Amino acid sequence: MTDLETRATPSSRAGALRRAAPALLGYAAVRALGLVALAVWSAARDKSAYTLLTARWDALWYTRVAELGYGYEVRLANGDVHSNLAFFPLLPWLERLVAAVSPLSYADGGFLVGLFASLAAAWGIFAVADHVYGRRAGVCAVLLWAVLPVGIVQSMAYSESLFTALAAWALYAVLTGRWPVAGTLALLAGLTRPVGMAVVAAVWVAALASFVRDRRAGEPDGARIAPSAPGSALDSASGSADASRVLGMLLAPLGTAGYVLWVGHHTGKGPLGYLDVQAGWRNGFDGGYAFARFVAEKFTSFPSALAGVGLIVGVASVIWLYVVGVRQRQPLPLLVYTGVVTALALCASSYFGSKPRLLMPAFPLLLPLALALARLRTRRSALVLGSVAVASALYGAFWLNGSGPP
Repeated sequence: MTDLETRATPSSRAGALRRAAPALLGYAAVRALGLVALAVWSAARDKSAYTLLTARWDALWYTRVAELGYGYEVRLANGDVHSNLAFFPLLPWLERLVAAVSPLSYADGGFLVGLFASLAAAWGIFAVADHVYGRRAGVCAVLLWAVLPVGIVQSMAYSESLFTALAAWALYAVLTGRWPVAGTLALLAGLTRPVGMAVVAAVWVAALASFVRDRRAGEPDGARIAPSAPGSALDSASGSADASRVLGMLLAPLGTAGYVLWVGHHTGKGPLGYLDVQAGWRNGFDGGYAFARFVAEKFTSFPSALAGVGLIVGVASVIWLYVVGVRQRQPLPLLVYTGVVTALALCASSYFGSKPRLLMPAFPLLLPLALALARLRTRRSALVLGSVAVASALYGAFWLNGSGPP
C-alpha cells in the first residue's frame, strides 16, 4: 500500500478486539515474563521491583508534578538547573485523576496508567500493521515491540507507553481518513512528550497529500472536470472532507504548542522558554554531534571500543530499517512520523543511555521485521520471538537494577 487506502476492517469494537486478541494476549505474556524476571532479579539484590517501576528517575519527576504542580527545580553543583517544566503534563494529570477517584497514590496511578496505556499501544500498533500488511504481520509487529531490549519501560510509570498509544491510534486514524480523531489524538500526544511534534507532522503531511490527491483526481489527463453544480451531493461531500481535514490539522499542534507557549509565559522567557528549560538538562538538538563524539570516545580503549562498535551497529540498523520501510513503500504518514522520532532521538544531545528508550515509539521501524517473521512458519517465528522475549526479560531486569536511569 502506498497511499491512504483502507483495508477491510471489523465493523464493531468487539470484532476489532477479537481480531487483535492474539496480539494482545501475546503482548501480555511477554510483559508478564519481563515483570517476573524483574521481580526475581530485584529480590536477589534486595531491591523492590515495584519501586524501580514507579519511584525512580523520571517517574519521580512525574509524580512530583502530579502532587505539587510545576515550579520544582534542582540546582546542581555544575550550574545546571533541572526543572520539572521539562516534563509534559498529560501523564501527571492522569496520575492526579487516578489518585482523586481512588485510594491509590500518584505513583500507583502512574503504574496503572502505564499498564493500560501499554495495552492500548499494543492494540494501536496491531491496528496500523494489520491495516497496512495484514493480521499476521500485525501480531508480529506487536510482539517485536514487546520484546525490545528496553521493553521493560513499557511497564514503568513513564510516558513512553502513553505516547506510543496516542501516536499509534492517531496514525491509524490518519490511515483510515478520520481526521478530527487524528487531530485530537495528536493534540493529546503533544501534551505527553516533546516528540509529539512527530505526530503533528504526520497528520499535516498526510492531510496536505490528501488535498493534493483529491485535486488531481478532479483533473484527468491534465484537464479539470467541469465543476459540479452548486449544492450538489458531490460538492457537499468534497466540502465536508476538506473541512474534516482542516479541523484535524488545526487540532493537531494545539497540545505541543500550547504547553511550550505556556512554559515560555510561565518562565517569562517568551516562546522559546521551553528550550531554555531543556538546556538546563543539557538537552538540545545538535544534529547528532554530541552523540557522535560520545561514540568516538569509546574507541580510546579496547574494552570500551566494543561498546562503540555496538553503538555504530545499532544506529546503522535503525537507519537500515527506515530505508527498508521506504523501499517497501510504507504509507507516507508512517514514514514522516518515524523519520521525525528517529531524528530527534539520534540527533539530540540528551543523556545517551536513554536513546534506545527514546526510539521505542518509532514502532514502524519494526514493520520490515514483522513482515519477514510473518512469512515464516508459525513454529519458527514463535521460537524466534520466544527466545528474544527471554533475553529481553533478563536484560530488562539487569538494566533496571543498574545505577543509571533508562
